[in-house]
Amino acid sequence: MLKKADKHTVFLAVLWSLYGLAFIFIILLFVLIAKGKMGFMPTFEELENPQTNLASEIYTDNGELLDKFFVENRTLVEYDELSPYLVDALVATEDVRYKRHSGIDMRSLARVAVKSVLMGQDAGGGSTISQQLAKNLFPRDTTQNNTKIGRAAHMAVVKFKEWNTAVRLERSYTKPEILTMYLNTVPFGSDAVIGIKSASRTFFDTSPDSLKLEEAAILVGMLKAPTRYNPYLNPDNAFSRRNVVIDQMVKYDYLDTALADSVKQLPVEAQFNLAGHMQGNANHFRTYLRVSMEADYPVREEYRSYENFRRDSIRWLHDPLYGWIDKNPRPDGSAYNIYRDGLRIYTTINMKMQEYAEEAMAEHLSEYLQPAFFKEKRGRPNAPFEDISREEIRNTMNRAIGQSERYKRLRGRGMPEDSIMDVFNTPREMKVFSWSGLRDTVLSPYDSIRYMKHILRAGFMAMEPGSGQVKAYVGDHNYRYFQYDHVTVGRRQVGSTVKPFLYLLAMQEGVSPCRQIPLVPITFRDRDSTYTPEAPPPNSNAGKYVTLKWGLANSHNWVSAWLFKNYKPENVIQLMRKMGITSHIDPVPAMIYGPANISLEEMVGAFNTFSNQGIYVSPVYVTRIEDKYGNVVSTFQARESEAISEETACLMLSLLKDVVDRGTAYRLRWRYEFSGEIAGKTGTTQNQSDGWFMGITPRLSAGVWVGGEDRSVHFDGLGMGAGGNMALPIWAKFFEKVYADSTLGITQEAYFEQPEDFHVDLDCVDVSDQPSSTDFGDF
Repeated sequence: MLKKADKHTVFLAVLWSLYGLAFIFIILLFVLIAKGKMGFMPTFEELENPQTNLASEIYTDNGELLDKFFVENRTLVEYDELSPYLVDALVATEDVRYKRHSGIDMRSLARVAVKSVLMGQDAGGGSTISQQLAKNLFPRDTTQNNTKIGRAAHMAVVKFKEWNTAVRLERSYTKPEILTMYLNTVPFGSDAVIGIKSASRTFFDTSPDSLKLEEAAILVGMLKAPTRYNPYLNPDNAFSRRNVVIDQMVKYDYLDTALADSVKQLPVEAQFNLAGHMQGNANHFRTYLRVSMEADYPVREEYRSYENFRRDSIRWLHDPLYGWIDKNPRPDGSAYNIYRDGLRIYTTINMKMQEYAEEAMAEHLSEYLQPAFFKEKRGRPNAPFEDISREEIRNTMNRAIGQSERYKRLRGRGMPEDSIMDVFNTPREMKVFSWSGLRDTVLSPYDSIRYMKHILRAGFMAMEPGSGQVKAYVGDHNYRYFQYDHVTVGRRQVGSTVKPFLYLLAMQEGVSPCRQIPLVPITFRDRDSTYTPEAPPPNSNAGKYVTLKWGLANSHNWVSAWLFKNYKPENVIQLMRKMGITSHIDPVPAMIYGPANISLEEMVGAFNTFSNQGIYVSPVYVTRIEDKYGNVVSTFQARESEAISEETACLMLSLLKDVVDRGTAYRLRWRYEFSGEIAGKTGTTQNQSDGWFMGITPRLSAGVWVGGEDRSVHFDGLGMGAGGNMALPIWAKFFEKVYADSTLGITQEAYFEQPEDFHVDLDCVDVSDQPSSTDFGDF
């Protein structure tokens, strides 16, 4: 039997043996982890050049970087670009001994072990800033380990791997570099808000070096739970968390008590402005590109509208860019991610033309059209609405309120409807859009929405006739406030821009533009009712004979009605389909007014057919896509199809040139003094709700739409509300800039191509009391 002293010696031997074995096990575990035997570990090169998510880059037609799609934008900040408040708040809250440890804070780990494991209390996290950076750069493997060591052992291995990486980071970088890398990679609650630069711009519209104390404290506070402490979505939570961060700064002598107490009383003021994506050029185009590439295969059950389902199904079949992610898997079968995989997307956009288009739109709307609209509506109790009842105005406003972010946020908090309306009817200080910059004012949210209804909207697109490459794409002005895209998404009534297709059908049947018809009203019978298209005054040529050429130049409804009477509307629609128009069109007599809702993209593509010798080419936005290694994954070209004969296209160009030379688009000659060949067509819808201009030149086809957000928002009369006044000047200002830029190589000396030996005498008498003897071509 062992003596008591011997038992003590054995106990100590066993205890030290267990301790030694545990120590050897831990050392062995670290060695195995360091050599990658327990799963992925970053190499030395990866630690020196960490890359987790590579932004996909978007380039213009000449290789200029236009934008990036990213999760972690690699435009980083340096340590000297960080506010001292930010650095102090981060260290005081997340890792107070940051400057004294080498990646692992043993005191924090001991505190967590004692309070969490032994006492069952919440002791907070024990991770250092270096460990958190390790997780950001090299995310944890969250899958279950298949070595049967159990979940606890698996998580222990994960933690050891994290410690190992943190220590190696400390050896590779200085303390300021680690802190900066952490702030550059930390997420702030959204894939589009990664890193301190993005967060500063998103929530406070400032840069990291200009963050105020209260702003820095809010952003550091968000690191614990980005959504819960989001100052825009949850300001009350953000307020409490911000003050906890400030208290930590006081506790560790980064801040004096007096300043802290004053700052803690300030309210939380934040916005939500996605930094980067809201700025720069071609914002609507970049959004179109992203949405198109990520589009899913159309499934009928996921659409409320059959028409939208039909259009998307057509795009899926014919547009290789639409649904590109699903259509082009990697070699291993997995899907590309445009935010992480470093794709290089080469677009057709010309940066100069894009800037000219945006400038032209801003100049016309801000300097002329918008001031005129405000002046006309000033003092009217129903402004900006016209032609609708008080009840319809109320319904329109209620819909707008329901779609607002403020309403959704308040509903998300569970606020009752009547309380929400009290918020919307209570005046408060705010900033609103104006053409001279953000305007500080006091308005109720309801009145601010009504004010924004006054702002006229617009869309512009320009493409090359032969290649179909889109060179400028402006979905609207100021993407931050007007994100709805009026090029490809929006569809508005096209007005008189539909008339060329009706004339086109007649000419395809051999009817001469010089054919004279009686200018008289035409009545259509529809079952038990009749319909007679009106003609705008003055109508001094009523009862006389006019040519088709004159009818199109003056956009006269009676001439269009006469043609419509002789041709089936289904045939006109079939012709429009050949020219790329896929939107729904009702085959009714009112078609001559252009009530069909069609996108600007479709209209520009269709009119482009006239200058491309009758060949329809689909608009092209991207020429090629490469992977991160520079390998070409996809190339893109326009779809081509013969829509009309070359001779008919040339005839239509002649008629459309007459519209510019002496018709509704004549101001291009007398006001803007263009001398080159231009073919065009203005368009105005009922009540001046939509203004259009489609203009074609030998080297570039372009179209413009202008109108209110709602059809009840419009000018009183044709003087201001016609397409020639609302839309045409934007087209003209754009081409003034294009012609003045010699580097673009687009001049007024170019001419439209004509077929060989093609000649039609269009020097005919437009108006006469009797049919001309030179009249030819019958129906």
